[in-house]
Amino acid sequence: MTDSSTRTERPLSPHLSVYRLTLTMVMSGAHRITGVTLYFGTLILVWWLVAAATSPRNFDLINAVFGTWIGRLVLFGYTWALFHHMLGGVRHLIWDTGRGLGPVESRRLALATLVGSIVLAVLVWAIGLVLRG
Repeated sequence: MTDSSTRTERPLSPHLSVYRLTLTMVMSGAHRITGVTLYFGTLILVWWLVAAATSPRNFDLINAVFGTWIGRLVLFGYTWALFHHMLGGVRHLIWDTGRGLGPVESRRLALATLVGSIVLAVLVWAIGLVLRG
């Protein structure tokens, strides 16, 4: 029998303090956060569509809100979250095929997700600003 008085204090299951924080862990959390962000961003998109459908006054009001620097920052964040979540889904799809599961490959995929989402968001906004004039 084991003696309960010699019990060592340790976590019952692995915990975050046991593991070294890695890029893939951060990207997993970011994927979840962007999913929640997209939910609220879609509500903002619906608000814009409803304003466009109801009256020119409501549409002008919401466009004025989105025209401020805070509004544009929110819209840019929504754009980045959309691309980041999409590329994170592609990364998981690649993993589902059994590829990219090694430590080097998974880190490269995580980094590609992060860099790709930033590049795509900046590119879309640059094209939008150029086309807008």
